[in-house]
Amino acid sequence: QVQLVESGGGLVQAGASLRLSCAASGRTFSNYGMGWFRQAPGKEREFVAGMSWSGGRTYYADSVKGRFFMSRNNAKNTVYLQMNSLKPEDTAVYYCAAKLLLVDGKTPNEYDYWGQGTQVTVSS
Repeated sequence: QVQLVESGGGLVQAGASLRLSCAASGRTFSNYGMGWFRQAPGKEREFVAGMSWSGGRTYYADSVKGRFFMSRNNAKNTVYLQMNSLKPEDTAVYYCAAKLLLVDGKTPNEYDYWGQGTQVTVSS
């Protein structure tokens, strides 16, 4: 089992930055591919960013490419999502997810473990 806890969400104005954190516990974190997803009211959960278990591959949704940056610190069992130049359309609940030895995962059903989510609200 892997437990994931997100933090760092909040209410910001358009153009601001936020950094989300996802703390993992339970298993060898470095063996897990990680992803960030988001879900706005009335919409399906959508992929935002992902990182392979080795950390050698990072990939992003087109809607956030160049604005959002994902990183991981295996010593702290934590992944981060740095979000810059936030837009009102980025408003959603953000979730982190994990899958053992995952290299590339852009759909929710590719992940086995999920956090509870953190709300990000961007006002115009």
